[in-house]
Amino acid sequence: MLCPKCKHDDTRVLDSRDTNEQREIRRRRACNRCNFRFTTFERTEFTNFLVIKKDMSREPYNREKLETGIWKACEKRPITVEQISGLLDHLEEKWANQGREITSQTIGEDIMHGLRDIDEVAYIRFASVYKQFQDIATFKRELQKLLE
Repeated sequence: MLCPKCKHDDTRVLDSRDTNEQREIRRRRACNRCNFRFTTFERTEFTNFLVIKKDMSREPYNREKLETGIWKACEKRPITVEQISGLLDHLEEKWANQGREITSQTIGEDIMHGLRDIDEVAYIRFASVYKQFQDIATFKRELQKLLE
C-alpha cells in the first residue's frame, strides 16, 4: 500500500477492525519510511457489472460517479457518510444479484427510493435532476406524491 504522504510502498498494518456490519475491514497503517499513519478500508467488490444507459450504450459501473451525484443532492443536509455508504452497499448487493448488466433507470429509481427514506429534501433534489423536471408543475406533482 502506498503511503499518501511520501509515496513509499512499504507500509505496515497497526490495527484491523470489522466495520459496516462486517462488510468492511478498517486498517490503520504506518509508513516504514516517514512513519505517517493513515487508514484504509477493504471491502468485497460487488461492482463488476455494466450500466445500460438511456441511449443503450454500456459503461462499467462507477461507485464514485454515483456517490458524487448523491452528495450533490445531500448538500447542507444532516446526512452522514455512513448513511450514503450503507445505501450504496445495500443497492450494489441488490444490483449484483440481478446479473451482469443493469439499466441506469433501475439505478436512478433505487437511489430515489433510498434517499426518500433518508431525507425528503435530498430525495426531491435528486429526483429533480434524475427526472429532468422541466417546469414547476412537474416539481409540484412530485411534491404531492411525497406528501401522500
